[in-house]
Amino acid sequence: MFGIVRPCRHRLGESLKDQWMAHLCGLCLALRKDHGQFARVVTNYDGLLISVLTEAQAERDGQGRRTAGPCPLRGMRTASVAQGEGARLAAAVSLVLASAKVRDHVADGDGLLARGPVALAARRVATSWGRAGERTGSGVGFDTAVLVDAVDRQVGIEALAGPGTPLLTVTEPTETATAAAFAHTAVLAGRPGNAEPLAEAGRLFGRLAHLLDAVEDREADAASGAWNPLAATGTSLTEARRLADDAVHGIRLALREAAFTDAKLAHRLFVHELRISVDRAFGTASCAHGPTLSGASPSGPYAPPGGPGAPLPPEPPRRDRRGLLAGCAVWLGLACTCQMCCGEFEDPWSRERRQGPCATADCGGCGDCCSCCDCCGKCCGDGCDCGCDGCDCGCNC
Repeated sequence: MFGIVRPCRHRLGESLKDQWMAHLCGLCLALRKDHGQFARVVTNYDGLLISVLTEAQAERDGQGRRTAGPCPLRGMRTASVAQGEGARLAAAVSLVLASAKVRDHVADGDGLLARGPVALAARRVATSWGRAGERTGSGVGFDTAVLVDAVDRQVGIEALAGPGTPLLTVTEPTETATAAAFAHTAVLAGRPGNAEPLAEAGRLFGRLAHLLDAVEDREADAASGAWNPLAATGTSLTEARRLADDAVHGIRLALREAAFTDAKLAHRLFVHELRISVDRAFGTASCAHGPTLSGASPSGPYAPPGGPGAPLPPEPPRRDRRGLLAGCAVWLGLACTCQMCCGEFEDPWSRERRQGPCATADCGGCGDCCSCCDCCGKCCGDGCDCGCDGCDCGCNC
């Protein structure tokens, strides 16, 4: 599950965390429903933003949620998940872009893809995903050709780019693709007036995603000799940071021009989390919570609530504990989906809530108590002028 928007559960709070998970699960299940189990591997954090935007604009008619069955990522519990055209559009975009990424890795001969049989299999998977994304996009009225065209143009632009080439020339295809996807959420939600500001927000989000990817991969690309837009164009980190900050500010302004039914989650992700993503990529912030278990100190090892020497919380009743075989099955699901490493999960046997060692290691920027906006009266450190109305950012101060 990749993406530049990786929110920390401490900043989201329970309400927004549940909504965010509903969209993540909704995207995953939309992929499974239309394209089979294997397609779920293209689920990604940025793709679910399409679903979030669609729901934020739509009128609430009770049809946007359904109860999904047990899943290892949720500790084999049911959950309310997002459904409908927003999730399907997110699935279409994720499939097409994943297809393009696989083809790009095959062309570069990365890792195992340098081997003929593996490369052939990967090409077939990429072709299948591309066609699946086209079918799903057509089903919701979105022409994925704009995404394919952007990917094809990207290859040519990168081949011609060199020292002195404006960095924004290199990011343009990504900007165009994300602008089209964001604008179509307005069509799905029945808010045609939102198409223009959301296209602008999408264009800047695409720029930001490209920039942050380049910044985060800079050292690895230099070591492996891979192409990197910053190195190829001679762009400094200072200039890249300026462009990233301008993009975050532009997204905020563009969203203020759009009409939403409920913008709380979208505001949290696109205004606050994007700024934190930039800080994380450039190494200018770190999470104050750290990888902790329930009841742990943010800066120290696990300690029972109440301080050293306090009794440990009682174990769950035996009737709630899983048996050996059932627990092993849940453990396997958690391990295979990275939830045990990178997320909050339920212990396979005891059902206690656990936190993976990487779950909050990169969430960034919590130390200022969420930096929420002035207008909701909750600890704003940066004066975000977002115009929200009680944004429910999950701030606990």
